[in-house]
Amino acid sequence: MGRFLQIAGLGVGLTGLILQFAITIPASMAAGRSLLGSIVFYFSFFTILTNIAAVLVHVALLSSTRHGWLSAFGSPRPRAGIAVAISVVAIVYLAVLAPLGQPRGLFLLCDILLHYLAPPLFVLWWLTSGADGTSRWADIATWLSYPALYVVYVLARAPIAGEVPYPFLNAGKNGYGAVAAAALGVAALFVTLGVCFVAADKIIGQRRAGKAQPS
Repeated sequence: MGRFLQIAGLGVGLTGLILQFAITIPASMAAGRSLLGSIVFYFSFFTILTNIAAVLVHVALLSSTRHGWLSAFGSPRPRAGIAVAISVVAIVYLAVLAPLGQPRGLFLLCDILLHYLAPPLFVLWWLTSGADGTSRWADIATWLSYPALYVVYVLARAPIAGEVPYPFLNAGKNGYGAVAAAALGVAALFVTLGVCFVAADKIIGQRRAGKAQPS
């Protein structure tokens, strides 16, 4: 089951990312951005970055290579953090972003692949095969640095690019107070999920250790 979920997650994630890139770049250039600006725009979405990380976890674990930078994504504690992050991707999209627009055609397909299919596939894989009991409560702070650095990047890029990837991070329109409140809300969600995932990891690890002991 674990290998099936990995292959399925890899296929869904890669398909969604490649298709999203293929349709985003022409649309972005048609909107007036340069090729480089369009590529930066594509990689400025938390959804894209997190789905890339999830794909790299699957690639690292399915690959015969067990060294180098790629192997870091297959390590137990980083992959638990990615499970938290991709859960945030799905929840924030469903609760906040989905009601704001009605994508059609290939854009709708990408939304389904990257928001509705890839996150549950990754989390289900993690629960059945990826968790091993090694996550620590202190890991939550490390995992939280990812969205924190992302918000810093978005706010630093906004005056230069004149845009933000997500409307709730638009300080020019909403004010820095509203952006801070939104960021804190997402951080609270991230921490809450982090607590749940660490607890689940510990329970799963204990159960597997119990099964491994001779009766």
